[in-house]
Order: sequence, then C-alpha cells, then structure tokens
Amino acid sequence: MSWTDERVQRLKELWSQGLSASEIADMLGDITRNAVIGKAHRLGLSGRPSPIKKKPSRGATILALTERMCKWPVGDPKHQDFHFCGKQALPGLPYCAEHAALAYQPSSSSKKARDEDRSSGDRSVGVA
Repeated sequence: MSWTDERVQRLKELWSQGLSASEIADMLGDITRNAVIGKAHRLGLSGRPSPIKKKPSRGATILALTERMCKWPVGDPKHQDFHFCGKQALPGLPYCAEHAALAYQPSSSSKKARDEDRSSGDRSVGVA
C-alpha cells in the first residue's frame, strides 16, 4: 500500500469528519488502523478527543449545589475533579438515599453497650 495524493486527501477528509482510525482504514482499504494513525500524525492533522467515552460526572460543584441536592463530597478536595454527589437529597436531609444510609448508620447493640460502659465511668482494663 502506498500513500498516493488521492489517498492522503481522502484520509484528511475522513479525519476531519471525525471518523475513527479503524473506520478510515476500512474505507481506504488495504491499510491498517495504525497506518492511518501514523500518517495522520506525520501530516500534523489536529488531535481529536479520545473516542473512548469518559463516564460523565453526575456531581455538582460547590457553586452549583442547591438545598435539594446531595452534599456528599466525592474525591479529594485538593484535586480538580473533586465534586459533590448532586443527586436528589432526601427531604430534611443533606444527602441522597445512598449517602444517607452511609452517614446515618444505626448503632449496633455491642457498640451501645461499650458506650454505656464508658459513660458510667467503668474504664478499667481487665487484668489477667
């Protein structure tokens, strides 16, 4: 396979239409996807966003939050992709059902017993 002027022109047209390298290779025939990518790179054709779809962020920034949105923080506040959940909050709560279940967990009976022991002043440690 050789890159004739006609094939190069067709590559440029298909590339500008946003077709994938695989689709262009199929349309040109007798060429691989990698050959298309290499030629596009050598021609200096503009880069395009990855065809692999990123999971859309459903979160909200602090400025976009309303009182009806879940305010559960997602990620590290030091990173650019930090956001809040943003789903519909439960009435009277700052969180959606999923995050309210995490935030408001019922105490277990064993935890209650430990808490009662601590509040009664019994802080002794068992001695063997």
